[in-house]
Amino acid sequence: MKHTKLLLFFLVWLTALGSVSAAESVDISIRYFDKRIYYVERDPILVQLTISNRGSSTYRFKLAEERSFSVDFDIKTLTNRAIDATDSLIRRRTLNNQVFFREVSVEPGESFSFVEDLRDYGTLNRSGSFIVQARLYPELIRNTQADFAQNALESNRLSLNLRPAPLSEDGSLPLVLDVDTNAILVREHLPPDQVVEYLLSARQKGQWEKFFLYLDLESMISRDSARRRQWLAESEEGRQRMLTRYREELQSAVVDGDIATIPVEFAVTRTVYGQEEGTVTVLEKFRVGTYTERKEYTYYLRRMDDIWTVTDYTVLNLGTE
Repeated sequence: MKHTKLLLFFLVWLTALGSVSAAESVDISIRYFDKRIYYVERDPILVQLTISNRGSSTYRFKLAEERSFSVDFDIKTLTNRAIDATDSLIRRRTLNNQVFFREVSVEPGESFSFVEDLRDYGTLNRSGSFIVQARLYPELIRNTQADFAQNALESNRLSLNLRPAPLSEDGSLPLVLDVDTNAILVREHLPPDQVVEYLLSARQKGQWEKFFLYLDLESMISRDSARRRQWLAESEEGRQRMLTRYREELQSAVVDGDIATIPVEFAVTRTVYGQEEGTVTVLEKFRVGTYTERKEYTYYLRRMDDIWTVTDYTVLNLGTE
């Protein structure tokens, strides 16, 4: 029995030693995918990550479908102050959902690359200069407290300069036509709770043009990592087609059916917001056959040009009554 334990320990030690040696022969490097001038709260900041195997054996790692479970970005100011993670990133990593991944094999002398948007990881809402470094987690990030302590592959560092957003040529808000009255619908300066009440009331009345008025479709599209990557790869014309298709699919409940489902009644239970971001929690009830389902919706909003819009949501089932 003693010899068996020693043998098992020796095998585990050899396996760990092999993993360490393989990791030491792997480099991760980052560069800007389309280097240009970057502005606050504007277009994506695309960074290409490349994993290169300079060893003599195959290197394997797990790459999550939602890349934020495989990669993290350390973004700091020149005074070494860390930039806060985005709320959407925190939600993705803390929700108790299954993480889908595939195993990637990088042969000796070969490389593997993919592109990520820095804005998905850090709250880059202030102009200034920053230092960016990527970390690759070969065994995935499953728990933010435990997994961030594990060994990760660290990349080189990039400098990032964010300029103040240029002034708009005209400060007008988006205009939408009300198909019932032919009047122009104009986004008003409503607080977050009233924005959500407006959206839900419009859905109850089947008024899609009003439902979409305070819905940030680009952010909603980006909730799905696959659609997000497609969005980043599209031209401006292609993105407009994606927006049109998303509106149609949302109306037909092909995608994001939870937000398009009509509640029989709703009540705002909690509202929290600051200068730029806020959350509104709503108890919603839905008629299903002979019983009523109760669900708690949390809507996430962002303020741009003094207008609050819904960018994301989560749903918690509370049972039936």
